[in-house]
Amino acid sequence: MQAAFRRGHLAACGAADAPACASARAPRPPCLRAQTALPLRAVRFHKHRPTRLSVNADLQQQQPGAGAGAGTGTGGGARRAVAAGAAAASHAPPSTDAAALEQRKREERQHGHPEQQPPMRVGTAAVHGGELGPRARQGVADALTTPIVQTSTYTFKNTAELIAYQEGTHKSFEYGRYGNPTSRAAEEKIMAMEGAEDCLLSASGMCSATTMLLALVPAGGHIVTTTDCYRRTRQFIQTMLPKMGISCTVIDPSDLKSLARALEEHEVSLFFSESPTNPYLRCVDIPAVSKLCRAAGAVVCVDSTFATPVNQRALELGADLVIHSATKYLAGHNDVLAGAIAGRADLVETVRALHNILGGVIDPHAAYLLLRGMKTLDLRVERQNKSAFELARRLEAHPKISRVHYPGLASHVDHAIAAAQMTGFGGVVSFEVKGDLWKTAAFIDAVRLPYIAPSLGGVESLIEQPTVISYWDQGPEKRAEIGIKDNLVRFSVGVEAFEDIWADVEQALAQI
Repeated sequence: MQAAFRRGHLAACGAADAPACASARAPRPPCLRAQTALPLRAVRFHKHRPTRLSVNADLQQQQPGAGAGAGTGTGGGARRAVAAGAAAASHAPPSTDAAALEQRKREERQHGHPEQQPPMRVGTAAVHGGELGPRARQGVADALTTPIVQTSTYTFKNTAELIAYQEGTHKSFEYGRYGNPTSRAAEEKIMAMEGAEDCLLSASGMCSATTMLLALVPAGGHIVTTTDCYRRTRQFIQTMLPKMGISCTVIDPSDLKSLARALEEHEVSLFFSESPTNPYLRCVDIPAVSKLCRAAGAVVCVDSTFATPVNQRALELGADLVIHSATKYLAGHNDVLAGAIAGRADLVETVRALHNILGGVIDPHAAYLLLRGMKTLDLRVERQNKSAFELARRLEAHPKISRVHYPGLASHVDHAIAAAQMTGFGGVVSFEVKGDLWKTAAFIDAVRLPYIAPSLGGVESLIEQPTVISYWDQGPEKRAEIGIKDNLVRFSVGVEAFEDIWADVEQALAQI
């Protein structure tokens, strides 16, 4: 590319500006702290039941002068009164149910309900979900961003407090495998964007998917999935689940008749599919599938990684659960591995119970990076939607391209389904080059802007030849059996200026 990159590309791929030195911020007057200080709250799970935690008091002890007490008229006297009350409570025996209820009412009057925030659109939820209102960062020097709680375990003041925790009347975290305040903030942000009752983060998208399958499908059970899907998901379903006697029916993503037949012939526990799928971007009719499965008592789980909650709200369309490889669009910067499962609280709790045993937890620092990435999700996806749609449109008209797979095009086999349930069609375009494996490889080698790499959804454009990067060990016959063509290219569009992307694709096509 001869011309200088446009500003959009430089923002994604150029050198970062050197950080400027910043002086420490002057402390706020007590009156302002009183107006803005709100307790940092998080969620832990006592025997798989969600309860609330305020860690603000402990943080205040570490930072004298911070907290709600600092904003009262006399300051120190109020803090001593609060401390005395807390000390008395810490030595009290476990509360009775009535006393516990009254205590919760007092806490609710003091701290409010995070769940009672007014409804937010996805773009607003991406910025403020899980972090707005009663979840304040005031306990850490009025920090605007959610802090990284980098700890493996949590402490109790005495045995009485521990017993109260075990009985569910004391709110706390217990151990890093069971929850973390930073991770919970990220979970609540995803809940807000998806309209979910609960959410569970894990170490990767595959961790979320496999834990969900193991938790929700009984030994000897039956699941229904679709032909086009991520290879490792297919591998787990076909090689690991049969060891537990779990069988599977595989159908075309749009074949509702085959789904109905499978539901009649088997006691189906779960329907699981991506939508759009990888790599052909097939779309499942989520409302129709959900209606059929609900009548048969089967759970519907949709992997919405390619769509994101910006483009598709699977739960509103009828699904019981939605999964994300948060590594992709949610985090958005190719620097995090994370997975998420969200939806019905009872189902998420069932998955959580097994997750707590298996231990595939997300690191608090990774959860923080995910939180930060999600704040720009709406902006990034909006740009990627537009660029991918235009790329698909131009590729479809190019003489060296035989076919384009993009649900936003009228030529796509599932365009009607996508148009009915998606507000945007995503940032991934798959297409077939006129030529064989090696001619397609020559095209990929000729591009200069995208990186040749697996994954998708980040700010940098990525390009891959599925035959080479994902299925090289399968051989031509096996690849043909599962529908992977040698001339297939998958292009994950980043946030670079579109005309730079197109100029690069065009010059690469000119070389083959």
